Amino acid sequence: MDSLRAAFPWLEPLGECPQDPIFHAEGDVLTHMGMVLTELAALPAFRELSEADRHVAFAGTLLHDIAKPDCTKIEEDGRVRSPGHAVKGVYKARRILTDDPVFGPFGTPFAVREQILGLVRWHGLPGNYFEKPDPLRAAILAALTARMDLLAIVAEADHRGRIVAENNDDTFTRLELFPAFCEECGVWNGPREFASEHARFTYFRTPTAHPTLDLFDDSKCEVTVLSGLPGSGKDTWLKEHASSCEVISLDQIRGELDVDPADNQSEVVMMAYDRAKAFLRRGTSFVWNATNVSRMLRGKVIDLCAAYKARVRVVYLEPPIPLIRERNTERDKKVPLRVWERLFDKLDMPTEAECHAVEYRVG
Repeated sequence: MDSLRAAFPWLEPLGECPQDPIFHAEGDVLTHMGMVLTELAALPAFRELSEADRHVAFAGTLLHDIAKPDCTKIEEDGRVRSPGHAVKGVYKARRILTDDPVFGPFGTPFAVREQILGLVRWHGLPGNYFEKPDPLRAAILAALTARMDLLAIVAEADHRGRIVAENNDDTFTRLELFPAFCEECGVWNGPREFASEHARFTYFRTPTAHPTLDLFDDSKCEVTVLSGLPGSGKDTWLKEHASSCEVISLDQIRGELDVDPADNQSEVVMMAYDRAKAFLRRGTSFVWNATNVSRMLRGKVIDLCAAYKARVRVVYLEPPIPLIRERNTERDKKVPLRVWERLFDKLDMPTEAECHAVEYRVG
C-alpha cells in the first residue's frame, strides 16, 4: 500500500476513517482497501480479463470507498455507518479521474471514466440486491452504467477483503447467485432490451410497470435537452445541428433580464418554463439550452415535457475538461470559477433511465 499511497495522496484520509467492527473488523478503510486489492489480484476471474478491463476493475476497486471519510458517522449505539458513500463516491472519483496528473493532462478518457464510476456507484449491489424493494428494477438501472461481470468481480474482492465478526453473513451466497439473477433480468451481457425507447422511458417513470411493457408512442413533438458544463460547446452545437429549431436558452433569457449567472435564477427559470409550455401546448419541437448537469434539474424539464406527451432526447457535450475550463474563461459572460467547479462536482451523467434517448458528444 505504501507505493499506492505515494502515487495517490487522496488515499490518506481512508487511513483515518473507522469502519463498523461487525462487518469490518479489519479496521480502517485503508486497511480494508489493501486487503481488497490483494484479493482482487488473486481472483481467477480478474486474471482472465483483458488488460483494459483489468484497469477498469482495478480503478473501480481502488475508488469504491473513496467517499467514506465524507459520509461516515458513529451512531449512538456505537455502530459505524457510511450512508450514501457509493453515490457521493461517483462525484469524488470523477474529479480524481479528471484532475489527478497521474491520469494525464486530459484525465481519464470519457468512456473508461464512466465505466469506472459505474462500478463505484453500484459496488454494493451484488451483495445486497435481495434487500432492494424491487431487485429487478435495481439491476436494470445499474446495468445502464455498470458492466455486471466487472461489478461481480469488484464486489467479490470487496467482500473477501474484510473480516466479518458475525457467523450468519450470507453475502457469498448472494454473490454466487448474482450472475444467474442478472441473466434472468436480461442484464448480464449489457443493458436490458426494451420493446422500444418509449417503453423504456415509461418503465422508469412508472414504479409499478414491468420491463416487458410495450405502449403505443403517442409523443406529439420532440424536445432536445442540452447538457454540459459552461464552455462545453452547446451554442456551437445549436448552430451546427439545430439552426432552424425553436430554442429556449437560459443564457439568452439572462441577457434579456440582465441577470448575472451567479445571481438568483428564479425569474430566468420561470420565463423559460412559460416559453416551454407555450411550445408544448402547440406540439412544437424545440431545444432547451442550459447546463442541466444535475439529474434533478434535467428531471424538472423532462417531467414537464412528459406531461405534454413530448419525446425527450438529451445531448450531452464534453470536450476535454481542461479545454472546457479554458473556453469558459474566454467567454464574454464567463461563469465564475467557483461556480463552474461547483457545477462540475454536481455533474450527473445523463442515462437512458431519464429520457427516450441520450447522445454523447465527447472527445
